[in-house]
Amino acid sequence: MQSQNRTLAERIVHAVGFEVIAIAICAPLAAWVLDKPLFQMGALSILLSTVAMVWNLIYNAVFDKFFPVGQKRRMPLRVAHSVGFEGGFILIGLPIAAWVLDITLLQAFMVEIGFFLFFLPYSVMYNWAFDALCDRWFRCQAVSSK
Repeated sequence: MQSQNRTLAERIVHAVGFEVIAIAICAPLAAWVLDKPLFQMGALSILLSTVAMVWNLIYNAVFDKFFPVGQKRRMPLRVAHSVGFEGGFILIGLPIAAWVLDITLLQAFMVEIGFFLFFLPYSVMYNWAFDALCDRWFRCQAVSSK
């Protein structure tokens, strides 16, 4: 298991991978569900993704201070991590969604709840998989470098 905090490169790979997969799923799905043009939903997805990457880097750096990378991160902690991230991001994304979609804050809140219902399980699974793959990769690197 990795004993030090994640490097900036690992954080960037984590954030970019998370957002690229999310955009590929969310833009077409949201366009279909909301009956909005794919271009508009794609633009919103990319804008929110960019903001989310910055939030992701900040949030995970703080999270790692309280729960260092070397500690075992069981599913309840992963769920709490995701709820905290997504809850904070709803507050950040609400005015952005209202502006881009030209809707009220209440309507934007409903859109954000829809995104939350997708992103909560997605982020739990993504972070679990990222930790497992990262741990396996670094363990393999440590074995091969001996």
